[in-house]
Amino acid sequence: MSVEKFLRQRAVNVVVGGHYTLSNWLDPEGKPRSFACRTSRVSPFRMIVDVPVIGRVGDRIGTYFGDFGRMEGEISDTVAGSFLLELMLTRPQRQRMSDQLIWLEKKQKDPTIKDGRKQARIVPASPHSMLTFADGAMKSCFVIDMSPSGAAVSADVRPEIGTPLAVGACVGRVVRHLDGGFAVKFIDEQGRDVLERRVIRPLQAPRMQRMATLEQRMDRMEEA
Repeated sequence: MSVEKFLRQRAVNVVVGGHYTLSNWLDPEGKPRSFACRTSRVSPFRMIVDVPVIGRVGDRIGTYFGDFGRMEGEISDTVAGSFLLELMLTRPQRQRMSDQLIWLEKKQKDPTIKDGRKQARIVPASPHSMLTFADGAMKSCFVIDMSPSGAAVSADVRPEIGTPLAVGACVGRVVRHLDGGFAVKFIDEQGRDVLERRVIRPLQAPRMQRMATLEQRMDRMEEA
C-alpha cells in the first residue's frame, strides 16, 4: 500500500516513541543496528514511522514501542524521513492493537491527562535535523527528544563519548550512548522559547559560515 492511500484510511494520528532494526544495517560486531523512531499515524494493519534511516521497500523490520510492544513488519512505501510499515500480526494481536489505539486516542484528546516527563524533555514536532562534526562532516539525524541542556539523537553514525558536534545550531558533546542513539549535552543552555528552532534546523545557511561558527564554539569548549 502507498502512504497516500493509507492517509485516506481510518487510522489514529498518534506519536509513540520506539526503536527498530533493519536486517541489512549491522554494527561492528555484525549484529543488526538499532535506531530510534516514532509513529505519526497508526492502524491495526499498518503505520507510518518517522525514522533516521529509511531502508527500502520490501525490507523486513523489527520494532519495539512502549505502548504496542514488539512487532515485525515490511516496508511497503517510503517518503522523506518516513516509511509505511505493513504489520505482521495475528488476529488477536490486531484486536489488542485496536483496543490500545482507542485508548491512546481518548488519552490524547483528554486535556486532564498529562505526561510529567514532558516537563523535562520535549518531543519536537518535526524530528529531522542535521549533525555537524568538528571536521566539517554533516549527517542527517533524528531527534528523539530534547531539553534546554541537551538532546537525545539517533543517526546512522555512533560517535564516541566526548565527540564534539552540533545538533542543528546547538554545539555540545556526546555524553552517553542510548539504545538506538546517543545523548548530547549542549555547552550553552538553550531557552525553551527558541529550543526547537535551534535544534531542528534544516541545511540552509552557507557551509563556510556554519563551519566558522562551529569552529569558534569548539574553541570555547577546548578552553573551558
